[in-house]
Amino acid sequence: MDSRIISFDIKADFGFLKKPDTNEPVYLTFNMLHKPALLGILGAILGLEGFQENEKLPLYYETLKNLKVGVKPLRHEKGNFQKTVIRYSNSVGYANLDGGTLIVDEQTLIAPSYRCYILLNYKDEVHEKIRDHLIDQEAAFLPYLGKNDFSLWWEDTKEWDFDPFQSNAAFKIESIFIKKKPVKEGKTVPTFNLMTGGEGGSFMYFENLPVTYHQELYQYEYKPFAYTDWKLKENYKVNDLYKLKGNDKIVQLF
Repeated sequence: MDSRIISFDIKADFGFLKKPDTNEPVYLTFNMLHKPALLGILGAILGLEGFQENEKLPLYYETLKNLKVGVKPLRHEKGNFQKTVIRYSNSVGYANLDGGTLIVDEQTLIAPSYRCYILLNYKDEVHEKIRDHLIDQEAAFLPYLGKNDFSLWWEDTKEWDFDPFQSNAAFKIESIFIKKKPVKEGKTVPTFNLMTGGEGGSFMYFENLPVTYHQELYQYEYKPFAYTDWKLKENYKVNDLYKLKGNDKIVQLF
């Protein structure tokens, strides 16, 4: 089979996926790993150049932007990771044109970890190189989670055969997914009996996340994402779903 889905788990002690639309005094972070950040991690692993100049998208993004990816948070609390605010000070001249000390407060993820899914075509040289680097745990540049203070590592790389998924009954999505309709309307009605107890889910998580860069404005473009342990109704529409052969988990790749 020429195409397979590869999964791998990334983790870091800390992470900072900066939101570009936040103001001082605290810079905020996305909670969930988003596609441009994941492509940046893969670019570092492959040794592709990052941002070099204004109004020019980096080599890693131009090379990898058509990859279909998925993300599942690990060791989370109802989709959320613990966060703290870290204060940094910098007194060098180029950091603060007014002189004195520049103070920056950053909201920081604590022990974030994610399972990443990528659809690869092994007839493509770049895709094959991604597979080899992930399996061999080799990186050309040190990958990090949002800033170079927060290095990351990955483990548990697996390859999966897959089938496109079409629902014929209630189903559960293991990854985050782009929602077109309110999840509340699509979740199944919980049932209860004395033998099994409740069969409903326990949480629904939502976040607007970047999926690409605008080709002229060089700014993030966003989609509304959801993550839940609820089963969804058969007729709840989610595009680009895949079932992994061997464990029958369903993920969205976008």
